[in-house]
Amino acid sequence: MPRVGIALGSNLGERLANLLAARQLLRRLAQPGEALLQAPIYQTTPVACPDGSPDFFNTVVEIGYDGSPQELLQHTQAIEAALGRSRSAAPNTPRPIDIDLLYFGDATLTAAALVFPHPRLTQRRFVLQPLADIRPQLILPGDNLTISEHLARLSSNEPALALVRADW
Repeated sequence: MPRVGIALGSNLGERLANLLAARQLLRRLAQPGEALLQAPIYQTTPVACPDGSPDFFNTVVEIGYDGSPQELLQHTQAIEAALGRSRSAAPNTPRPIDIDLLYFGDATLTAAALVFPHPRLTQRRFVLQPLADIRPQLILPGDNLTISEHLARLSSNEPALALVRADW
């Protein structure tokens, strides 16, 4: 059964509560008996968002999932909708929850709505840092560097992440 990495972000409303609710709903999708890994929560400056957008709370979780990538995408989009995200809003606008599928085991996929591994995963500190906290030695399909090596080599103008909660 594949292990699936999932990035969570929130910059609208009760950010911590939004992440907690999303984690709880993702836990229901996870294969029973499989560990749910969760990274610390970090406060991050918005990247590629409209001016004046509030800071994000970001983290990464990993679950074991027994279904197809497309089914998981449908589930995560339903979670976003249940937690107040509107798909009709312009891209990168503030949102109560953002759920991105980062990787799906050893699968590679390029489809209109879904790409594995996530194409910008290794370019974003707000994803790499929390992922390195839970899976530092992970090597993504088609890659030859570990997540910690990508983080160490990251050339980004993103400010340092501020730890919000290590345990949640």
